[in-house]
Amino acid sequence: MPVLTRLIPSPVVVDIRPGALEDLPGLLADQRISSGGRLAVATSNGSGQVLRERLAPLLPDADWYEVAGGTIDAAVGLADEIRGKRYDAVVGLGGGKIIDVAKYASARVGLPLVAVATNLAHDGLCSPVATLDNDNGRGSYGVPTPIAVVIDLEVIREAPVRFVRAGIGDTVSNISAIADWELSHRVSGEKVDGLAAAMARTAGESVLRHPGGAGDDGFLTVLAEGLVLTGIAMSISGDTRPSSGACHEISHAFDLLYPKRCALHGEQVGLGAAFAMHLRGAREESALFAEVLGRHGLPVLPGEIGFSVEEFVRAVEYAPQTRPGRFTILEHLDLSTDQIRDAYADYAKTIRS
Repeated sequence: MPVLTRLIPSPVVVDIRPGALEDLPGLLADQRISSGGRLAVATSNGSGQVLRERLAPLLPDADWYEVAGGTIDAAVGLADEIRGKRYDAVVGLGGGKIIDVAKYASARVGLPLVAVATNLAHDGLCSPVATLDNDNGRGSYGVPTPIAVVIDLEVIREAPVRFVRAGIGDTVSNISAIADWELSHRVSGEKVDGLAAAMARTAGESVLRHPGGAGDDGFLTVLAEGLVLTGIAMSISGDTRPSSGACHEISHAFDLLYPKRCALHGEQVGLGAAFAMHLRGAREESALFAEVLGRHGLPVLPGEIGFSVEEFVRAVEYAPQTRPGRFTILEHLDLSTDQIRDAYADYAKTIRS
């Protein structure tokens, strides 16, 4: 009988613990990623400079590159700067924008990427996607999965707690995204990758059910692991389906309709997930989402991130246009403006009771 298997694109090493940053040179050498320390390190010109002061003495042969923002131009410019300089790897040191720029640049020049996260705001740390601003707004670009992911919990604690909260919203939203994927399978026959779904759902449930909070190393570890698992789930499925459904469509609508007022991605998708669960009739789950999000200080009503009810209704109505071809509860119900308004009123009443 033949033995069947498949290769899963995933990091060679994932290091999540206090003090991981100082051990980065040893980790890279031990894993044969860079024994000589010839690295191109991309970081921001803000908080990244503080970490540069800590790391530079440990990486004397590394070259440092300041990244101005999370744009396609910045990513192409970084690739042009590092091309042909015989580096072992590219290190993205920072938040999501820096890591996405480094992902794209490393892919462009054919070097492995080491993602060193300084906050836990979203699930892009380990994903095969770089989200970058361009002339038409924002685009998603396919890239290889990072060869290593390093998350120092001491560094994470130094970031604003709002970033941890955003990561909570993004991870918990997996549960709603998987429900949308399974709905699409039932209605339209879309194939669901069971392994990817299991990993993404497990990540979401582990954060949703954990009793700890942002000040607890145990909780931060579970959150970081959940973000990494979500990225690997996307690598397995080959797209963002395991973590992106109606919740993300609503968030993208906020970004496009109100670009100067939108909140953090994880804040918006958490709210979108709670509402999407309500729309599909999962009232108890929606109430649990709202309870957990509220306990962590995340918004559960649009007014808590500065949007009126009418603006939220408009975003929900516009949301399906943000991901043409993706089938979620929004496309399935195809609600009118008045129906969305009524559904929101019922949602708000339910979570307040």
